[in-house]
Amino acid sequence: MGNWIINHGLESFILVVWMGINIFLFVRFYLFYDSGPQFFYTRQLLGSALAWARAPAAVLNFNCMLILLPVCRNLLSLLRGSFVCCGRTMRKQLDKNLTFHKLVAYMIALMTAVHTVAHLLNVEWYINSRHGRYGPLPGNLSMLEDDDDDDHHTTFLNPVQSDSTTPTIFAFTTIAGLTGVVITLALILMITSSMEVIRRSYFEVFWYTHHLFIIFFAGLVFHGAGRIVRGQVSTDPPHNTTLCKDHPDKWGKISECPIPQFAGGFPQTWMWVIGPMVIYVCERLLRFIRYLQAVRYKKIVMHPSRVLELQLVKSGFKMDVGQYVFLNCPEISQLEWHPFTMTSAPEEEFFTIHIRQAGDWTEKLIKMVENLPEGSQGPKIGVDGPFGTASEDVFDYEVSMLVGAGIGVTPFASILKSIWYKFKDSNPKLRTRKIYFYWLCRETHAFEWFADLLQVLEKEMDERGLKDFLTYKLFLTGWDHTHAAHVMVHFDKDTDVITGLKQKTHYGRPNWDKEFEQVRQENPSSVVGTFLCGPAALAKVLEKKCVKYSDVDPRKTKFYFNKENF
Repeated sequence: MGNWIINHGLESFILVVWMGINIFLFVRFYLFYDSGPQFFYTRQLLGSALAWARAPAAVLNFNCMLILLPVCRNLLSLLRGSFVCCGRTMRKQLDKNLTFHKLVAYMIALMTAVHTVAHLLNVEWYINSRHGRYGPLPGNLSMLEDDDDDDHHTTFLNPVQSDSTTPTIFAFTTIAGLTGVVITLALILMITSSMEVIRRSYFEVFWYTHHLFIIFFAGLVFHGAGRIVRGQVSTDPPHNTTLCKDHPDKWGKISECPIPQFAGGFPQTWMWVIGPMVIYVCERLLRFIRYLQAVRYKKIVMHPSRVLELQLVKSGFKMDVGQYVFLNCPEISQLEWHPFTMTSAPEEEFFTIHIRQAGDWTEKLIKMVENLPEGSQGPKIGVDGPFGTASEDVFDYEVSMLVGAGIGVTPFASILKSIWYKFKDSNPKLRTRKIYFYWLCRETHAFEWFADLLQVLEKEMDERGLKDFLTYKLFLTGWDHTHAAHVMVHFDKDTDVITGLKQKTHYGRPNWDKEFEQVRQENPSSVVGTFLCGPAALAKVLEKKCVKYSDVDPRKTKFYFNKENF
């Protein structure tokens, strides 16, 4: 239990608080509409569906306020810089922004479903009450109409004012109905296109449909303007509900029973979402300004296996290790922005991005570069960022375990380059005293562009007598010892036959229990940061190992798990 608290305590506390607020809002507004005296007559028409429609609406307001904040990357980078004094545990939560964004989206989807079903029932019951199918009281309430001289429209309760109205007509002729249809359709398209299989295989579909959030929020702001849910308001003399509910024929004829007056609640959704909407608009304006800033190519390299290396220069650009940027190429698409981790070090005068062909956008970019005339500049490109990630904290740990899968090695290339510069300049601020680096790839060609960096670093460590500072292991997960038999005859050579490095390549997948146990034994009283840039399945494995091998005793080894999220 103590190990679990070390890695998940604050995260779980935040989720409990978030869920607690959701439950509180739901229960509070459910009881308000289910037992509030001002809604006594409304409940005669709608029954419990009134409360079941309004309680989810309150939860929706809260979550629609939150949904945009986790994707305001400049805001998160600002907060990450402000939380330095609060320690790594607080900053670590900012790296789970997309997880929280998805969690909030699931809550919005659930509450939208409940809210929609309840209001579909409400419309049906409004129509049935208008037709007198629920008895005299609902029938009389439904027949209340505004007087011609009533400028405030405070007499009627039932928004269905015609016997010919159907649910379809109501949905497409009222503000609440029409905006509700638009909001629901936009939400369905956004959620379905966000499924992993679509997002991975058809990113453009995900990208464009996700921008339906503009229509979603526009509809949300105006959704409550129709004020179809109405409550009773005070009159002079007051309407005695206890006495008058059984005598609707006496309304307006005796002083105790004046004709009841009703009014819709003031729309509140816009007050919940206006702040995040302004922040997000500022975020997009900042992105546009950055897009207009000129980006110059310093060097373009086409590596084997169709990995494109871009060395770029931009005025005023400052980065930290492991950060990422968004790229836009208007010749491919004016609207699409794609995230890429930078592989350069902060100490360099340019920033580097390695792009592997994976999808239509990257394929088009690589083809454009391949067809460039000799010595010409690349296509116009826009850069937004840099943005902070978990890897920024790698030097805050005494010991770090870096795990990269395939192209997921890119943030660690930045870190390893920065280490080289720090040793070269004898940087006294380097707190980290040991780094374990693991790179998992399916095929040998994945090592090609990265091996040179490791060779330089390996040589630098040897020359400075610091070969124990960096321990790295390379795993060919697509091979086993049977496939590797033809290279095993070279195993006694000083360098690996595949990578040219002194460290031999391993075949198959790592035994993580063995690796974590080794790190724990070699660092018996250290705080170890475990950083992953790779698939979710591997993240679950490493997260469990961090919990398993962490010790509650503050004098012993503790592992903290961190994962890159884009």
